[in-house]
Amino acid sequence: MKGYMYILLCNDGSYYTGSTNDLERRMAEHFSGSGANHTKKHPPVKLLYYEEFQRIDDAFYREKQVQGWSRKKKEALINGQCDMLPELSKCYGQKEMVASTGSATENTGSATESTGSATNVAMPELVEGRAEYKNEK
Repeated sequence: MKGYMYILLCNDGSYYTGSTNDLERRMAEHFSGSGANHTKKHPPVKLLYYEEFQRIDDAFYREKQVQGWSRKKKEALINGQCDMLPELSKCYGQKEMVASTGSATENTGSATESTGSATNVAMPELVEGRAEYKNEK
């Protein structure tokens, strides 16, 4: 069964990282307010990024990996700046924190390579060269 790891931008500016086997259904859940606790409290405004995997367990593993990343590292991934990921993986005296399931983190991080196929093209409408899934609430 296919799987997806995705990153949402929430209305408070935080990022939510999740995984699913049905991206469209999961987006509908998040945007209707019936998704995860974080997105219920901080409604998403757009899908920024997703990666597709052949297996859902690979997507879940990738979700846990990316949840532990710093905001800057997530932004490099979202913007396709993968060459910056190794540099952003270095901790300069910062203590790493463990991310909780399904939540967005700001100041954590370490990296490994993804085996899935990635895209920063979301759905369904194109805005400023980037596809957006907007909250219609």
